[in-house]
Amino acid sequence: MTRYSTGVVNRMLALIDRADADIIRRLRAANIPGARTPYQRQRLEQLLRGIKEIAAKGHASMIGALRSELKEISAYELDFLSRQINAALVVDLATTVPAAGTIYSAALSRPMQGKYLRDWFSQLNGNKQRAIADAIRLGVVEGETIPAIVSRIRGTRAANYRNGILAIQRRHAEAIARTAVNHVVSNARRSLMNANSDIVKGWQYVATLDGRTTDICMSLDGNVYATRAEGPEPPQHINCRSAMSPVTKSWKELGFKKDELSPGTRASMNGQVSAKETYQTWLRKQPAGFQDDVLGRTKGRLFRQGGVTLDRFVDANGRSYTLAQLAKREAAAFEALGG
Repeated sequence: MTRYSTGVVNRMLALIDRADADIIRRLRAANIPGARTPYQRQRLEQLLRGIKEIAAKGHASMIGALRSELKEISAYELDFLSRQINAALVVDLATTVPAAGTIYSAALSRPMQGKYLRDWFSQLNGNKQRAIADAIRLGVVEGETIPAIVSRIRGTRAANYRNGILAIQRRHAEAIARTAVNHVVSNARRSLMNANSDIVKGWQYVATLDGRTTDICMSLDGNVYATRAEGPEPPQHINCRSAMSPVTKSWKELGFKKDELSPGTRASMNGQVSAKETYQTWLRKQPAGFQDDVLGRTKGRLFRQGGVTLDRFVDANGRSYTLAQLAKREAAAFEALGG
């Protein structure tokens, strides 16, 4: 899924880059007037409308392509997970596969981080247009040259053009695209698991075992929820890399007299580990320096010496507690560390 989302992002960014290049060409060719007289203000607004039109067309192309990609991954994920369940069970239990079009529509009607996908897409477009227009107006007011205004929007060569408004908006688009893929994939998995509750009894939250995983995903990793339960599904945040993994019924629960399957393995940054490993048990095996890099020095010590588990670093809504809040909540652990 991560490799696929990277491919999606690269294709989306190519469309964004094309529109951004058109914006820069338009700016460089413009004779940007001042804004003191009504005529000058009128010409400036004409320029801004032209640039907004370019940005809007680029955005429409990007979103249209992204929607096609999301429809495709919906269909693929349903087929993939169905085959994975049958392969894991070694027998074909005729899994029920919902219609891909229905699943994609359901993903659109299900909020992602409190907003529908259409609202995230619309916000991207609006933010970019406003940021560019504000930068141009500021440059005009400050009496800047066209190259100076272009630098503010495009960025500087010294920073490899990563410090401009276009680069910032590009990163926002990348984050939304990645998160949208995870959102659609999770929706497809949940729907397929619900449709096969005679085989699948639950799902497990699976985070990424490396140093970039967030506090909320660390704390949820390994948790198992009933199939139709409303658990904390991925994505839990923008750029979330976690996933839902189906938990099938045992052979006994399915009515077969067979030895139960091996738990298998899962990936981590330092190789395959047991599938029973959670982020917490995995992190305890890592060096203290790595734990401090991931959690912070104080939380790292609380984790190692104070007996504080990862789930106690976040509140019920998945927000990380500050050290001041932890000091009140985990007073005994802080006292054990010497205050």
